[in-house]
Amino acid sequence: MHCKFFEQHKCRSCELMGTPYAQQVTEKDDALKSLFENRLPEQWLSPVLSEESGCRNKAKMVVLGAAHQPVLGADVKRGEQIELVSLTHCPLYTEDMTVLLDYLQDWIRTSGIPPYNKVKKKGELKFILLTRADFSGEFMLRFVMRSKDAMARVEANLPRLQEAFPKVKVVSVNLQPVHMARLEGEEEVFLTEEQHLVERFNDVPLVVRPKSFFQTNPKVAATLYATAREWVKEIAPARMWDLFCGVGGFALHCASVTDAVTGIEIEPEAIASAKRSAEEMGIDNLSFDALDSTKFSEMQDTAPDLVLVNPPRRGLGKELVAQLEELAPQHIIYSSCNPDTLKADIDGLTSYDAKRLQWFDMFPHTDHAEVMVLLERRA
Repeated sequence: MHCKFFEQHKCRSCELMGTPYAQQVTEKDDALKSLFENRLPEQWLSPVLSEESGCRNKAKMVVLGAAHQPVLGADVKRGEQIELVSLTHCPLYTEDMTVLLDYLQDWIRTSGIPPYNKVKKKGELKFILLTRADFSGEFMLRFVMRSKDAMARVEANLPRLQEAFPKVKVVSVNLQPVHMARLEGEEEVFLTEEQHLVERFNDVPLVVRPKSFFQTNPKVAATLYATAREWVKEIAPARMWDLFCGVGGFALHCASVTDAVTGIEIEPEAIASAKRSAEEMGIDNLSFDALDSTKFSEMQDTAPDLVLVNPPRRGLGKELVAQLEELAPQHIIYSSCNPDTLKADIDGLTSYDAKRLQWFDMFPHTDHAEVMVLLERRA
């Protein structure tokens, strides 16, 4: 796949873009085998590959420029000059995302919404956050703004945006008043009656709200969840935990192949989404709680047969690793977007053998990979 932004040195986010995809996959596979050299599993399964383009369901666009000429993209230094580069035509976006982002770039101008200038600390609109449901093609659109000063302009011009793009179902303003690189603030103001999207992976509806973590590559994510369900089905646990469960992707998939599932996630909004999905599916053997996963495990005297974990990039941490060692579930399934912290954590699980590993190319054209490992406690 060719990307003009990469070739022109205007965006280098996809650091492997210049490498043929088959070669990317081979090099990632070799790098992972080298990383896990001293903990190689009994089974090293073939990776699950991504589409090379049009594979993302999210766009996080910085709003740059002036009110009369806004740009969604990046600022690139060219000698002593700064060039503003529109990235609305990033080849990782689906065609309808590109069309909508192009429209939004001009809509911001015609609506008179001033982009935020981080040097002068003036202006209002900082980011555009766009999420697309692959199942329906519907969108959730979030405007990250410094204050409510320009919110009336967003509201006044919203009807023509929705008339042009009826699939924009959820619109909100996120208020981020702090002058820093933090993407979003605490307060979310909804401008539409709908406050969530529904995505569907396999046979499972997943409710997506503004602050819920959600996988960025829907087709690869669907395979990840289906694979986890098959692994759980083989183990046939009577009970299982899904720690760091997010909106419940793993738990909701696995509820049909085990007697009882407990999903734990620190973000209440994600738990509310997970409960809504379970209700829609009519599941009654699944419970969710908004708790810190480490604190939850501290409160338990025993562990179920299987614990599935999907932590953020920082990993489980030494405390939770030690607790899992002590609680001693028979099996652990560990899914991670950071192979390095995954490796560090399973090195701490000294009572377990790695039985199976498969990686999922959730992030093509980068050196990142989603890796899932099945661990079994040694007899």
